[in-house]
Amino acid sequence: MKPEIPKVLEILAGKLLFDVAPHVSPAYRQSSVGVSAMLLGIVREEWDRAAARRIEENAALRALFRRAAPVVTDTDLRRRLEAAAASSDASFLVSELERANDALRALLIELHAQVEQEPSASARELEAAIWRELVASTERRKLAIAPF
Repeated sequence: MKPEIPKVLEILAGKLLFDVAPHVSPAYRQSSVGVSAMLLGIVREEWDRAAARRIEENAALRALFRRAAPVVTDTDLRRRLEAAAASSDASFLVSELERANDALRALLIELHAQVEQEPSASARELEAAIWRELVASTERRKLAIAPF
């Protein structure tokens, strides 16, 4: 038997929410059990998409850096953008993908700050592309159970 982690998490969340929580008192403990069940639901959703989301986002950031490098006037930043654009994910472990994502997002912040200082039309186009990626990133991270 191979336990499917998303299914196990779904069952555990359901048991906590519908079997355990109604029988727990006082109310704040009941609420705590409910929150724990919701967190298990979030973990179930993230489990399934964790690597894919990070791989997709890392690729999008690298593509943005490829586009940005010729526009950036700061030599050091341009060099780092080119290096990041040429990089790839060496591992598909979520922890490694997240570490790469953190580094790419830190570089994106630097790029955004630099582009905001540039008066050129190409800088404005790049700034718009950065904002589009930030919106896309937010969409990738949305949770299905979120009320917003």
